[in-house]
Amino acid sequence: MYVKLEKMGFALQVFDESPERNKSESILLWNVLINGCCKVGDLEKAMELFEAMPERNIGSWNSFINGLMKNGDLNKAMQLFDEMKEKDVVSWTTIVNGLSQNGDHQKALSMFFKMLEVGLRSNDLTLVSALFACAKIGALEAGVRIHNYFVENGLRLNKATAAALVDMYAKCGNILSASKVFECHDMGLGNPWVLWQAIRCFKKMMFSGIKPDAVVFLTLLTACSHSGQVDLGLNFFDSMRFDYSIEPTMKHYTLVVDLLGRAGRLDEAMKFIQRMPISPDFVAWGAIFCACRAHKNIKMAELVSEKLLQIEPKHPGSYVFLSNVYAAVGRWEDVERVRMLMQNQAVGKDPGWSYIEVNGQVHSFVAGDHDHERAREIYLKLEEIVSGAREQGYMPETGWVLHNIEEEEKEDALGSHSEKLALAFALMNTPPGTTIRIVKNLRVCGDCHSLMKCASKMSQREIILRDIKRFHHFKYGVCSCGDYW
Repeated sequence: MYVKLEKMGFALQVFDESPERNKSESILLWNVLINGCCKVGDLEKAMELFEAMPERNIGSWNSFINGLMKNGDLNKAMQLFDEMKEKDVVSWTTIVNGLSQNGDHQKALSMFFKMLEVGLRSNDLTLVSALFACAKIGALEAGVRIHNYFVENGLRLNKATAAALVDMYAKCGNILSASKVFECHDMGLGNPWVLWQAIRCFKKMMFSGIKPDAVVFLTLLTACSHSGQVDLGLNFFDSMRFDYSIEPTMKHYTLVVDLLGRAGRLDEAMKFIQRMPISPDFVAWGAIFCACRAHKNIKMAELVSEKLLQIEPKHPGSYVFLSNVYAAVGRWEDVERVRMLMQNQAVGKDPGWSYIEVNGQVHSFVAGDHDHERAREIYLKLEEIVSGAREQGYMPETGWVLHNIEEEEKEDALGSHSEKLALAFALMNTPPGTTIRIVKNLRVCGDCHSLMKCASKMSQREIILRDIKRFHHFKYGVCSCGDYW
């Protein structure tokens, strides 16, 4: 970084000492210098140059806004964008892509559709950025509108836009539409209810003479893991190595650990991870840790937690997982010990949030959310859902709450999980029969999973919940994962 800054300083000096240039050359050089300052993170100097420019063109504005976006200064970038008297498709693309890359997916989609409203024709990068935002927050309706834009404007899919469409449909839980974009592809087929579709495509690939690559086997192993097909998954892993001479990566090894762990074959999973030819990382140990929790193997969980804390002592997942293991068996003193350790290490747990798209508008909820303008109605609706679920035998699984508090307080804590609030909001605002699609940033807890099953049966709705690990497709009171996640 020091060398880059030194070179940048030299360039500025040469620029100041150089003779007069014509207008177009001058603007181009100013733009190059501003862009260079942004690349080395010197936004203060970039702003100084931008303000000192004797004359700017649209490229000057675009270049500086892009630099601000890449350095995470969204507010200043939006301010400059609003000040622009003339905007081209590059200007709008810079904003849409920058917002999406910085995690403000709702705003990115809003700006994309505003661009279309002012009559500008989207380019491939704008479309890919908008579809990326749709995929991140599960905005299927917005994604379909973008797909329709392709059709209505006679646009041809290229590799990038087709991949973005497939990714959007798959991550929004619409695998059939994803499959229609490409007759056979390796994206999105790792979801449990399409295992056999993944295998069908794999066989079709072999018959057509196309050699599968490492990514194809990642998809197959993921599908096998999430559907409990252990022996089939192990066969795919062996076939990858021995039949196709593909060297497994850490991701492949981790999926095998997950495959064995989910099936309760913990001893095999432990032996496998210990015999790996590459050193297991945090994710690999985390896979076996999740299995320990699911199968209540406290002794192994404690051993694995030591490995996790050695690798990433500040990662909240290690502490939270171990707390859940202890809480599940009522060892509250150990729960409190882990929580105190988190405090001493200044480790914080990420708050849970969920997105849901209703009538073309994306709504976000956080755990314990009372800021929504219809919060009171949402909580009343949630009480109604829980009451109806209790009649079907649902009981709040308070073991998922880490604190040793009174049962009533535990139920209140569970009741404020973001995916439940999103569910209640959707049931309030969509007509009967409408599929509900929720995206969550954390792994869904067992209690929310149980309530979703009951809600799908009571409402006669399909509920698709995408958490950080996988899809859950609830229908008629059952989940596609078979309660195996």
